[in-house]
Amino acid sequence: MSKRSQKKTTWMKLRKALNQIHLWGGLISGIVVFIVCLTGTIYTYNTEIRALAMPEYHKVQIEGDKINPDVMLGMVEAQVDGEIVGIKVPHAKDATTSFLYTKAEKDAPASRSGRRPRPNQLAVNPYTAKVIGDPSEVETKTAEFMKKMFGLHRWLLLNEIEKPLIDGVENRKLGSWISGTATLLFLLGVITGIVIWFPNKMRSWKKGLKIRWNANWKRVNHDLHNTLGFYSCIILFLMAVTGPFWSFDWYRAGWQKTWGTYQSPDAPREEQTPLISMMPADGQEPMNIEQIILATNQILPYEGDITINFATDSLGTVAISKNRFGFFAPSAGDKLTLDQYSGQVLDKDIFRERPFNERASASIKALHIGNIYGPFTKLLYFISCLIATSLPVTGVLIWLNKMKKKKR
Repeated sequence: MSKRSQKKTTWMKLRKALNQIHLWGGLISGIVVFIVCLTGTIYTYNTEIRALAMPEYHKVQIEGDKINPDVMLGMVEAQVDGEIVGIKVPHAKDATTSFLYTKAEKDAPASRSGRRPRPNQLAVNPYTAKVIGDPSEVETKTAEFMKKMFGLHRWLLLNEIEKPLIDGVENRKLGSWISGTATLLFLLGVITGIVIWFPNKMRSWKKGLKIRWNANWKRVNHDLHNTLGFYSCIILFLMAVTGPFWSFDWYRAGWQKTWGTYQSPDAPREEQTPLISMMPADGQEPMNIEQIILATNQILPYEGDITINFATDSLGTVAISKNRFGFFAPSAGDKLTLDQYSGQVLDKDIFRERPFNERASASIKALHIGNIYGPFTKLLYFISCLIATSLPVTGVLIWLNKMKKKKR
């Protein structure tokens, strides 16, 4: 046998083995993958869908110039049953300004971990200073539906069953294991599918790039599975390789070790000296909101949404995060810690300046849900997730057609 024939035989054997892995992995995980991908497609635009259900809390009519944020703070403060701890100033002119506040102790929910609860957000019209309300306290059918979609995507709704299905295993964990295992099989299917896509004769590779709509339905179904899977394979790989991160501790630890960011929970943590503001001898007052925004824009000179967490006491610092604004804006923001009196930068965390391994490890959620470069990648992920939903269906039809052909 010639070397060329031997190589061809080896390649065909490899393709056949991978095809079997691709087939049975898809058949075993098909139903779960269909559910996870369908709910993932809907949940891609979770934030936008929730905002559309209650537009008055997110959009306002532009009416001249915005009120000075410090003046607005004084007008809103008296109407809040709690303590205002920060403010979120959006770049968009038609967006509401959000004041971060912690509820009074009698109203504040108990924290399981004992940590300080995450502050609520109070939507305010920046042109009239009218308090619109706290969107988290408004119950809508849309929010309930999206909550169901998340539970179905993450736990297959097993979290809503009180009695454990398996002794000693929490239903939420069981659902997470099932969806995580199906995602791993889907990841295997994506990898094997990429290899299988390449034809036996390389000169025929162009056929895998188009759908022959004028052919019979079996051929069209095959092309839909083959071609759409190829075009979306990179995004499908990113979704699948990050999905099990929330299902398995060993997978999460492996991911972090791969990028060199793993920290053992038993290892002693280094105690860092807390940053403090230096009280000026001349009795200078702390910076107001407008001054903090000006200082932030000088250090981070780009358009974006600014979130300011006020200093907790006279020695406390001002914590700021800024996220870029635009269709291609990255989701990761930059963070600053400022002296509340002088505006001096005490700490700076610019995402683009981090080492690549830290950026990759910190972007796990953005890589999974598509919020890497704002609305642009969200749209790509939405289309790819829609394709992923169709793959189990078209794949099963291909298998059934082959089974019928063998019987005949």
